[in-house]
Amino acid sequence: MGKDKLRRFAEITAFENVIELEDGKVLKGHWAKNHFKNNNPLILELGCGKGEYTVNLARLFPEINFIGIDYKGNRIWRGAKTAIDENISNVAFLRIQIENLLDYFSENEVSEIWITFPDPQPQISREKKRLTSVRFLDMYKKILKKRGPVHLKTDSDLLYIFTLAKIKELGLSTHISTDDLYRSNFVDDILSIKTYYEKKYLANDKNINYLKFSFE
Repeated sequence: MGKDKLRRFAEITAFENVIELEDGKVLKGHWAKNHFKNNNPLILELGCGKGEYTVNLARLFPEINFIGIDYKGNRIWRGAKTAIDENISNVAFLRIQIENLLDYFSENEVSEIWITFPDPQPQISREKKRLTSVRFLDMYKKILKKRGPVHLKTDSDLLYIFTLAKIKELGLSTHISTDDLYRSNFVDDILSIKTYYEKKYLANDKNINYLKFSFE
Protein backbone atom coordinates (compact mmCIF):
# COMPACT_ATOMS: atom_id res chain seq x y z
CA MET A 1 0.00 0.00 0.00
CA GLY A 2 1.37 3.43 -0.98
CA LYS A 3 2.23 6.17 1.49
CA ASP A 4 -0.79 8.30 0.48
CA LYS A 5 -3.19 5.42 1.08
CA LEU A 6 -1.65 4.69 4.46
CA ARG A 7 -1.87 8.36 5.42
CA ARG A 8 -5.53 8.55 4.42
CA PHE A 9 -6.38 5.38 6.34
CA ALA A 10 -4.76 6.91 9.41
CA GLU A 11 -6.52 10.25 8.96
CA ILE A 12 -10.07 8.91 8.62
CA THR A 13 -9.86 7.31 12.05
CA ALA A 14 -9.98 10.86 13.44
CA PHE A 15 -12.76 12.11 11.14
CA GLU A 16 -16.03 12.56 13.02
CA ASN A 17 -18.02 11.92 9.85
CA VAL A 18 -16.46 8.50 9.21
CA ILE A 19 -17.75 5.43 11.05
CA GLU A 20 -15.85 2.18 10.62
CA LEU A 21 -16.88 -1.46 10.91
CA GLU A 22 -18.15 -2.45 14.36
CA ASP A 23 -18.56 1.16 15.48
CA GLY A 24 -21.51 1.54 13.13
CA LYS A 25 -23.54 -1.33 14.55
CA VAL A 26 -24.57 0.61 17.66
CA LEU A 27 -26.21 3.21 15.40
CA LYS A 28 -28.53 0.68 13.76
CA GLY A 29 -32.05 2.09 13.83
CA HIS A 30 -30.86 5.40 15.29
CA TRP A 31 -28.66 7.05 12.66
CA ALA A 32 -30.74 10.23 12.44
CA LYS A 33 -31.13 10.71 16.17
CA ASN A 34 -27.76 9.52 17.49
CA HIS A 35 -25.36 10.50 14.72
CA PHE A 36 -26.95 13.39 12.82
CA LYS A 37 -28.86 14.67 15.89
CA ASN A 38 -32.10 15.23 13.98
CA ASN A 39 -35.15 13.39 12.64
CA ASN A 40 -34.47 13.92 8.95
CA PRO A 41 -34.81 11.26 6.23
CA LEU A 42 -31.81 9.04 5.49
CA ILE A 43 -30.43 8.27 2.01
CA LEU A 44 -27.58 5.82 1.26
CA GLU A 45 -25.06 5.69 -1.55
CA LEU A 46 -23.67 2.17 -1.92
CA GLY A 47 -20.17 1.69 -3.28
CA CYS A 48 -19.69 5.44 -2.94
CA GLY A 49 -15.98 5.50 -3.86
CA LYS A 50 -14.75 9.06 -3.43
CA GLY A 51 -18.22 10.16 -2.35
CA GLU A 52 -18.99 12.60 -5.16
CA TYR A 53 -22.67 11.69 -5.21
CA THR A 54 -23.01 11.62 -1.43
CA VAL A 55 -21.43 15.05 -0.97
CA ASN A 56 -23.22 16.70 -3.89
CA LEU A 57 -26.61 15.36 -2.80
CA ALA A 58 -25.92 16.66 0.71
CA ARG A 59 -25.17 20.10 -0.74
CA LEU A 60 -28.45 20.08 -2.68
CA PHE A 61 -30.59 18.80 0.20
CA PRO A 62 -29.40 20.09 3.61
CA GLU A 63 -32.68 18.85 5.15
CA ILE A 64 -31.79 15.20 4.39
CA ASN A 65 -29.09 12.96 5.92
CA PHE A 66 -26.75 11.12 3.55
CA ILE A 67 -24.42 8.19 4.18
CA GLY A 68 -21.84 7.01 1.64
CA ILE A 69 -20.87 3.37 2.08
CA ASP A 70 -17.67 1.74 0.83
CA TYR A 71 -15.00 -0.55 2.21
CA LYS A 72 -11.98 1.29 0.81
CA GLY A 73 -10.98 3.90 3.34
CA ASN A 74 -8.52 5.70 1.07
CA ARG A 75 -11.43 6.46 -1.30
CA ILE A 76 -13.85 7.50 1.45
CA TRP A 77 -11.19 9.94 2.68
CA ARG A 78 -11.82 12.29 -0.27
CA GLY A 79 -15.55 12.74 0.31
CA ALA A 80 -15.19 12.90 4.08
CA LYS A 81 -12.43 15.52 3.85
CA THR A 82 -14.50 17.65 1.46
CA ALA A 83 -17.49 17.52 3.81
CA ILE A 84 -15.32 18.55 6.77
CA ASP A 85 -13.63 21.37 4.86
CA GLU A 86 -17.00 22.73 3.69
CA ASN A 87 -18.73 22.12 7.02
CA ILE A 88 -21.39 19.91 5.43
CA SER A 89 -22.98 18.37 8.52
CA ASN A 90 -25.65 16.20 6.88
CA VAL A 91 -23.21 13.71 5.37
CA ALA A 92 -21.38 10.72 6.85
CA PHE A 93 -19.38 7.80 5.54
CA LEU A 94 -19.60 4.20 6.70
CA ARG A 95 -16.70 1.84 5.99
CA ILE A 96 -18.15 -1.66 5.76
CA GLN A 97 -18.72 -4.50 3.31
CA ILE A 98 -22.11 -3.88 1.68
CA GLU A 99 -23.17 -7.51 2.17
CA ASN A 100 -23.32 -6.71 5.90
CA LEU A 101 -25.84 -3.89 5.41
CA LEU A 102 -28.52 -5.45 7.64
CA ASP A 103 -26.16 -5.29 10.62
CA TYR A 104 -26.15 -1.50 10.37
CA PHE A 105 -29.66 -0.41 9.33
CA SER A 106 -33.09 -1.34 10.66
CA GLU A 107 -36.34 -2.06 8.89
CA ASN A 108 -37.84 1.07 7.27
CA GLU A 109 -34.88 3.23 8.35
CA VAL A 110 -33.78 4.30 4.85
CA SER A 111 -35.72 6.55 2.46
CA GLU A 112 -33.72 5.99 -0.75
CA ILE A 113 -30.72 4.05 -2.05
CA TRP A 114 -28.28 5.15 -4.75
CA ILE A 115 -25.97 2.69 -6.50
CA THR A 116 -23.50 4.65 -8.59
CA PHE A 117 -21.12 2.92 -10.98
CA PRO A 118 -20.61 -0.30 -9.02
CA ASP A 119 -18.34 -3.10 -10.17
CA PRO A 120 -20.60 -4.95 -12.67
CA GLN A 121 -19.00 -8.29 -11.76
CA PRO A 122 -19.25 -9.46 -15.39
CA GLN A 123 -18.28 -13.07 -14.80
CA ILE A 124 -21.32 -15.36 -14.51
CA SER A 125 -19.68 -17.00 -11.48
CA ARG A 126 -19.82 -13.63 -9.68
CA GLU A 127 -23.45 -12.81 -10.48
CA LYS A 128 -24.45 -13.01 -6.80
CA LYS A 129 -21.94 -10.24 -6.02
CA ARG A 130 -23.69 -7.75 -8.31
CA LEU A 131 -25.32 -5.06 -6.19
CA THR A 132 -28.66 -5.64 -7.94
CA SER A 133 -28.68 -9.42 -7.54
CA VAL A 134 -31.61 -10.95 -5.65
CA ARG A 135 -29.71 -11.30 -2.38
CA PHE A 136 -28.87 -7.57 -2.33
CA LEU A 137 -32.35 -6.53 -3.46
CA ASP A 138 -33.78 -8.52 -0.54
CA MET A 139 -31.58 -6.50 1.82
CA TYR A 140 -32.67 -3.19 0.31
CA LYS A 141 -36.33 -4.14 0.61
CA LYS A 142 -35.89 -4.79 4.33
CA ILE A 143 -34.32 -1.43 5.20
CA LEU A 144 -36.23 0.83 2.80
CA LYS A 145 -39.37 2.68 3.75
CA LYS A 146 -42.54 1.84 1.83
CA ARG A 147 -42.15 2.86 -1.84
CA GLY A 148 -38.59 4.02 -1.18
CA PRO A 149 -36.76 4.11 -4.54
CA VAL A 150 -33.51 2.51 -5.63
CA HIS A 151 -31.43 4.39 -8.22
CA LEU A 152 -28.85 2.65 -10.40
CA LYS A 153 -26.45 4.68 -12.51
CA THR A 154 -23.95 2.60 -14.49
CA ASP A 155 -21.81 2.54 -17.61
CA SER A 156 -22.28 -1.24 -17.77
CA ASP A 157 -24.88 -2.33 -20.32
CA LEU A 158 -24.62 -5.83 -18.89
CA LEU A 159 -25.54 -4.68 -15.37
CA TYR A 160 -28.36 -2.50 -16.70
CA ILE A 161 -29.92 -5.39 -18.67
CA PHE A 162 -29.36 -7.78 -15.75
CA THR A 163 -31.11 -5.39 -13.36
CA LEU A 164 -34.07 -4.87 -15.71
CA ALA A 165 -34.46 -8.66 -15.85
CA LYS A 166 -34.41 -8.94 -12.04
CA ILE A 167 -36.99 -6.15 -11.70
CA LYS A 168 -39.29 -7.99 -14.10
CA GLU A 169 -38.64 -11.37 -12.45
CA LEU A 170 -39.50 -10.02 -8.99
CA GLY A 171 -42.45 -7.91 -10.15
CA LEU A 172 -40.95 -4.63 -8.97
CA SER A 173 -42.07 -1.19 -10.11
CA THR A 174 -39.95 0.61 -12.69
CA HIS A 175 -40.26 4.42 -12.57
CA ILE A 176 -37.52 5.44 -15.01
CA SER A 177 -35.30 3.42 -17.33
CA THR A 178 -32.93 4.64 -20.02
CA ASP A 179 -29.84 3.18 -21.63
CA ASP A 180 -28.56 6.63 -22.63
CA LEU A 181 -29.21 9.08 -19.81
CA TYR A 182 -27.58 12.18 -21.29
CA ARG A 183 -29.55 11.86 -24.51
CA SER A 184 -32.81 11.48 -22.58
CA ASN A 185 -35.18 13.98 -21.01
CA PHE A 186 -34.56 12.74 -17.46
CA VAL A 187 -31.43 14.72 -16.58
CA ASP A 188 -31.90 17.19 -13.71
CA ASP A 189 -29.71 18.69 -10.98
CA ILE A 190 -29.48 15.30 -9.28
CA LEU A 191 -28.78 13.09 -12.29
CA SER A 192 -26.30 15.59 -13.71
CA ILE A 193 -23.96 14.95 -10.76
CA LYS A 194 -20.94 13.14 -12.20
CA THR A 195 -18.43 10.92 -10.45
CA TYR A 196 -14.75 10.78 -11.32
CA TYR A 197 -15.25 7.58 -13.30
CA GLU A 198 -18.39 8.81 -15.02
CA LYS A 199 -16.50 11.80 -16.41
CA LYS A 200 -13.93 9.41 -17.86
CA TYR A 201 -16.63 7.25 -19.46
CA LEU A 202 -18.34 10.28 -20.97
CA ALA A 203 -15.04 11.58 -22.34
CA ASN A 204 -14.85 8.30 -24.27
CA ASP A 205 -18.44 8.76 -25.52
CA LYS A 206 -19.72 5.88 -23.38
CA ASN A 207 -23.47 5.72 -22.82
CA ILE A 208 -24.69 5.96 -19.21
CA ASN A 209 -27.58 3.75 -18.08
CA TYR A 210 -30.03 4.84 -15.40
CA LEU A 211 -32.79 3.00 -13.56
CA LYS A 212 -35.16 4.11 -10.83
CA PHE A 213 -37.30 1.39 -9.30
CA SER A 214 -39.07 0.43 -6.09
CA PHE A 215 -40.48 -2.64 -4.39
CA GLU A 216 -44.11 -1.46 -4.55
